[in-house]
Amino acid sequence: MGPDGMYPQVPRDLADVTAKPLSIIFERSWRTGEVPEDWRKANVTLVFKKGKKEDLGNYRSVSLTSIPGRVMEQLILGVISKHVEEKKVIRGGQYGFSKGKSLLTNLIAFYDGMPG
Repeated sequence: MGPDGMYPQVPRDLADVTAKPLSIIFERSWRTGEVPEDWRKANVTLVFKKGKKEDLGNYRSVSLTSIPGRVMEQLILGVISKHVEEKKVIRGGQYGFSKGKSLLTNLIAFYDGMPG
């Protein structure tokens, strides 16, 4: 849970009650460029990756933010991603932060482009 103390399932279960107020907040936030202060807070926790649990390098930090803030973040990400894709803002050679591309696909493309 994030700082709002809300389980992710709650907004889904109460969507018929929360959808309209949240859409008003989202719209106002989009227009003004301001995000509610509570949505900018996070609970930071460590998540174990692999290896020895005693080694702090085997953990990564995760910021647990408010549920409404995460919903709004996903909506904005969708709009921006669609715009970037439609307008061809990012060249085909860009692999970082591109859906379906990774270090491995970048290395394969580089290797395939090498002469002889």
